[in-house]
Amino acid sequence: MIKDIIKTAEEKMTKTLKVLHSDLSTMKAGRANPSMLDRIQVDYYGSPCPISQVANVSAPEPRMIVISPWEKPMLQEIERAILKSDLGINPSNDGTIIRLVVPELTEETRKKLVKTVKKTGEDAKIAIRSIRRDANDKIKALKKESDLSEDEIKKGEDNMQKITDNYIKQIDTALADKEKEIMTI
Repeated sequence: MIKDIIKTAEEKMTKTLKVLHSDLSTMKAGRANPSMLDRIQVDYYGSPCPISQVANVSAPEPRMIVISPWEKPMLQEIERAILKSDLGINPSNDGTIIRLVVPELTEETRKKLVKTVKKTGEDAKIAIRSIRRDANDKIKALKKESDLSEDEIKKGEDNMQKITDNYIKQIDTALADKEKEIMTI
């Protein structure tokens, strides 16, 4: 019973960590990364699609992303979606491909980006702690419902805390890596 609760909580924590990694990968760090475009949706014949599903996206140079649409009419749609997004990069369209030049980050921009990264990390930590709290509440509820001993309940809570500490450490490592990437010129 306790094992099931802990297993479910751990699965939720893993999903939270995946979301954090996904969010961090879409943040620009002064280098071109095709995953920066993952959150941008384009209108493809009436339905929203990620750019990567309607075009080839590559980073041939450290500060440039090249988007080659599979269909010519998608050029304007992709360009419009990039302009509407929060990416802050003006696309350059030559009639066959779109080029995005990722600007060099200023010191001020880097510091703002680090703040955003830290906030994203703190949100992930809050989510992890919330999952732990819910799991501990379920474990405590088992005490009332079944004949589990005080020691078994305590052991379950301690185990949950160890798992939580492990995920918090993984979040801290991911944040430190992203911060280092952003601050590296």
